[in-house]
Amino acid sequence: MYLEHLNLVVSDMPRSLAFYQAALPHWSIRGEGEQNWYGQQRRWLHFGDHQFYLTLNDHGYGQNRDLQSNTIGMAHFALVTQNLDALIQRMQQAGFELAHHGAASPHRRNVYYLDPDNYEIEFVEYLSDLPSERNLYD
Repeated sequence: MYLEHLNLVVSDMPRSLAFYQAALPHWSIRGEGEQNWYGQQRRWLHFGDHQFYLTLNDHGYGQNRDLQSNTIGMAHFALVTQNLDALIQRMQQAGFELAHHGAASPHRRNVYYLDPDNYEIEFVEYLSDLPSERNLYD
């Protein structure tokens, strides 16, 4: 079993897509369409590769959860990269600012970004292949 996709409701589809295209330049739009979601017409798209993808749905409204609180909701999701420095450079060139660095570890480097709708995404580069080291927190 594996995680196939995440489904996110966003307020501005082009703005959100620009963020994820900067982060994941090897992904593309796999499919898209429109649907009626409980009386609201909305556009959706699948952005990914042949195995994994993000679903983006437009016409979202309201505020995402306060990430510094303990309210129920998604805290963040993480994507693994082989080159964290290249990712940071792409994001900066696309106009997206780094939210914060992860905890120092000899076995990984990680950073966090907030997408345009305040979803927090962790990008992690592992420096070890050993799960016991990858999951070690000081």
